[in-house]
Formats: sequence, C-alpha cells, structure tokens
Amino acid sequence: MAQRLIFSIFLRTFALEMILKRLSILNYKNVSEAELALSDRLNCFIGQNGMGKTNVLDAVYFLSMCKSSTTSQDQMVVQHTAEFMVLQGEYEREDGTQEEIYCGLKRGAKKQFRRSKKPYKRIAEHIGLIPIIMVSPNDQMLIMGGSEERRKFMDMTISQCDLPYLDSLMRYNKALQQRNALLKQEDEPDPELLSLWEEAMAHEGEFIYQRRKEYVEAFTPCFQDIYNKISQEAEEIKLEYVSHGSRGPLLDTIQRDRMKDRAVGYSLHGIHKDDLEMTLNGYPMKREGSQGQNKTYLIALKLAQFEFLHRTATKTAPILLLDDIFDKLDATRVEQIVKLVSSGDFGQTFITDTNRDHLDKILQHTQLDYKLFEVDKGTITART
Repeated sequence: MAQRLIFSIFLRTFALEMILKRLSILNYKNVSEAELALSDRLNCFIGQNGMGKTNVLDAVYFLSMCKSSTTSQDQMVVQHTAEFMVLQGEYEREDGTQEEIYCGLKRGAKKQFRRSKKPYKRIAEHIGLIPIIMVSPNDQMLIMGGSEERRKFMDMTISQCDLPYLDSLMRYNKALQQRNALLKQEDEPDPELLSLWEEAMAHEGEFIYQRRKEYVEAFTPCFQDIYNKISQEAEEIKLEYVSHGSRGPLLDTIQRDRMKDRAVGYSLHGIHKDDLEMTLNGYPMKREGSQGQNKTYLIALKLAQFEFLHRTATKTAPILLLDDIFDKLDATRVEQIVKLVSSGDFGQTFITDTNRDHLDKILQHTQLDYKLFEVDKGTITART
C-alpha cells in the first residue's frame, strides 16, 4: 500500500530541523507577556517551582500540537484575569523556509490557528508540521495510569508522521461513540445500524492495529538502547503491545459479546482497549520500579520517541522539551542524560530546572549555542 510507512526498517531520512526563532506569549497561564529570541540549539529556563517555567514549554507544545500538555480544556490556558490568549511562533527550516504559526483563543470561543497568516480548514492538518516531544513529571501517568495514557503515547507519536493514521483514529472514535450511543438506548437498537458502526470500527481498527504493531516493533530496540545507556545496563526492560486485534478478524471480536455490551452500555472489545505493557526485570513496571527507575524509563521512552520521529517519514527533526527531568535520579544517571542531551543529536532543545547546577553541567559539556532564561512569577528574563 502506497501510504504505508515501513516502521520496522527504521531507516534514517534526511530530516530538516524546524527551528523556533522567536516566541511571543500573551496571557498564557501565568505569563502575561513575553517576547523571546531563542537559541537554535539549547534554551534553558531556571526558576523555582510554580514560577512559570513549565508554562513556557507548554506554550511551545501548544503551537505544535494545538493543545496544552497539561489540560484537555483549552479555556484553562487563558490567564485568569484575561479574556483571551495569543501565541505566535516564528520558525525557520535549515533550507531557509520560514513559517509563522499563530494561535488565538477567546473565552467562550474556539481556538484559531493560522499558518503564515492563512487559517486552517481543519486544525488536525497542522499536526505533524512541527514535530515535538515533551518529557515532564506528568509522564508518570504513562506508567502508573490506565491503558488510555499508553494508547495516547502511541497515537501521539504515530499521528505526527502519518496523517492517514490520525484520520483513521478519528473515524474509529466516531464509530465507537455511535455504537455506544445505540447500546445505551432503552429500546432495542436497530441491528442493521449497529452492524454498520461495528463494520466501521473493524475496518478502521484493523488499520490502526497494524500501525501500532509496526510502531512498537520498530520503537522497542531504540528505547532499550537509550535506557541501557542511561542506566549503564543495570536492569532489563521490555515493551509488549496487547490488542484485541491480535485475536483474529476484529469484526468477529467486536460482535462476539454484543449482548454483554448491551447489558453494560458500552463496547468491551476493540482497539480502544489496546495497551502497552511495560516491564522491569520481567515484572510490571508500575509495581516494581523505584522512583529513579521510573524516571529513567520515562526519559528513555521520550528520547526514543524523538529518535523514532527523526528516523521515519516526518522529514523534520522534532523540537525536544525537557521539563524538570533530573529530580529523583542518582548522579550516574544524571551524568548519562547530560551526555546524551549535550551531544547535539537532539536538535533544538528546551530544558527547565530549579537547580542551576544541572543546567551548568549541560552547558559545560557542550559546544552548542545556548541561551539561559530566568523565570520569576511569569516574568522571563534572559541571563548569561
């Protein structure tokens, strides 16, 4: 199939970088106003907790993913005392091509996204233009949370390099919602209509299952390699994709327990139940991992996510956001992460920390260009 991405071969393409040259923030969370001229390589933000460091990174994330990394409610990002927020990013590719991305959001209205002053017909069209990876304390839910968090992790990665996957996922979710609505109604649902939505779920689900399967197969070796570098091969870690799609024809699996689905009022089978099992030394990570091991696992997952996007069909090296990544790690693991981050292999990188010593170590280990900013109560000041 022409559209198919051969994830399993994991070949490097000649990926261009999309560099964020300037960032304008107005009324985004606790940042009232900021105009930042950024480094093409390292941008470090230092400040105490609650001062707004994460909000700066979240603004960069919003410009790429059309949503916040911390809340699903867009209105929550508008500063409490303001009626609107505006984000603007001026980007430049290595070939000199420039892009201006604008996002505006008024209270009670839908967000507006524009690329070089032209509005999108569908905001989903923007996803993948500026690939991005964020590592933050919220990632703990990847390990400790339910399967939905791990499905989001897979979906977010694949969607950034495979637009047909994102479209298929949206169609699957629509079919799932329609089937669930029929299952919930008091009267017996129309069996033909029920079958119609089940067939749509199965058709899209088979496609999604295959993409996720290829992704996990390609992603896992890279993840294990990065984890081993950080931990100095202290533990054995694995990922296993678990899906109803592996049981045979998905339509048969979805329809098999239709009566039970009717009794509970929702669909018990389908790719919306997929999971990514994470293990440490053969045991579930959520049960066995220490705080440091969990943190190492999460950082390795996200750095491998970066490498995956870098090596597949995206053609654009992702921007890397590292939010407070050194807490709970021993000195050896911090040192290995510093070596990785300061190597120059990760393109434009944004890092936050409360401890300037960590950032100074990174800056001492690298010959890369950098800028250092101090964040205090939403005010951002360039430092040397």
